[in-house]
Amino acid sequence: RYVNGHAKKHYEDAQIPMTNHKKTEKQEKVQHTVCMDCSSYSTYCYRCDDFVVNDTKLGLVQKVREHLQNLENSAFTSDRHRKRKLLENSSLNSKLVKVNGSTTAICATGLRNLGNTCFMNAILQSLSNIQQFCCYFKELPAVELRNGKTAGRRTYHTRSQGDNNVSLVEEFRKTLCALWQGSQTAFSPESLFYVVWKIMPNFRGYQQQDAHEFMRYLLDHLHLELQGGFNGVSRSVILQENSSLSASNKCCINGASTVVTAIFGGILQNEVNCLICGTESRKFDPFLDLSLDIPSQFRNKRTKNQESGPMCTLRDCLRSFTDLEELDETELYMCHKCKKKQKSTKKFWIQKLPKVLCLHLKRFHWTAYLRNKVDTYVEFPLRGLDMKCYLLEPENSGPESCLYDLAAVVVHHGSGVGSGHYTAYAAHEGRWFHFNDSTVTLTDEETVVKAKAYILFYVERQAKPESDKL
Repeated sequence: RYVNGHAKKHYEDAQIPMTNHKKTEKQEKVQHTVCMDCSSYSTYCYRCDDFVVNDTKLGLVQKVREHLQNLENSAFTSDRHRKRKLLENSSLNSKLVKVNGSTTAICATGLRNLGNTCFMNAILQSLSNIQQFCCYFKELPAVELRNGKTAGRRTYHTRSQGDNNVSLVEEFRKTLCALWQGSQTAFSPESLFYVVWKIMPNFRGYQQQDAHEFMRYLLDHLHLELQGGFNGVSRSVILQENSSLSASNKCCINGASTVVTAIFGGILQNEVNCLICGTESRKFDPFLDLSLDIPSQFRNKRTKNQESGPMCTLRDCLRSFTDLEELDETELYMCHKCKKKQKSTKKFWIQKLPKVLCLHLKRFHWTAYLRNKVDTYVEFPLRGLDMKCYLLEPENSGPESCLYDLAAVVVHHGSGVGSGHYTAYAAHEGRWFHFNDSTVTLTDEETVVKAKAYILFYVERQAKPESDKL
């Protein structure tokens, strides 16, 4: 199902149209060809395009599950498990590295690719290395979705509990808890991907998706779910109890604040000036990330070491985003004083910086027929990104409150948004790792800075507390 559509071909072959005779009532009943995952025993129907829970009257699906479980206990499978264990141990040994002369194990866990799900894996690994954000979810109380009848039994990917009990927050929490434990080399995020299918229809299927689009949908849905009560406890109450997150949080989206807005939330001031009468309009917009254009003069530069012309830097992209620009004919501003659309200028200021600054570089642009990728290398700092010059009131900020250090980078490899591959670099306890689906390798800062970044996650540098005066 995940890779070559083998089960789907069986389904298509089974769809033989009935012709030349009247359909009886029995013949009108639709046949459902299903496939079963031999590891999780979840059953999937191609006709319904969904996971299924119901069984036949004879309980055939359950019989297949029991048969597979018996096979698991057979000598043949035990032998196969022994071989797999040896392979896992050898891969674990290959993850031993020398740090300061002593050998230590890489405790990072990869995420299995479920069929073009590298876009999701890269975002999950990046978010898992943003400590404040990740710790909040890992410390949430576990929510038990199973009722009394199914308690104690193995759970399958089904809709038996109904859509209302599907929890993105819970599956996200479980996935984060599974990472960085060091108990396995790779974790399969099937349960989370199933919930993503349920609540984000745009990501159904196994086509390559845009990692930035997925990140925005994920954060928006986590924010929405955290606003409501869940399992009798309001998530906003838990947020309020965590004073370190709520004290300085002023950014709200849809009138509410959650850990999502507390960590990623900032505020932009959008200034529009009418060029005819000089009327100024100001608007404040909350944001979770900033999408930056790569300036057109740099777009033909394809390699870092190209000699001709200056190199594009992240500061160039930020300056292009915040600089004063004249709106073109298609974006004429409706001036309330002139009472008609007029030529105008626009400028962005950052009114409030977030704790984690997420910067998305616009690498994909539509042409007449297709979406092209801008492959320009953009130089970005690992430490000390200074955002003070983009602030509306820089004089109100402290000396180090506008400095950011890099926490994670998502990279798109390939030429098109619907193809290619996503990986992520992230820092954990002072070391940099490269996350490529199931494979996690230790890397260095020199490799990270050479990456053609697509999404950058910068964490606000904590101001050093002043020593107590006697």
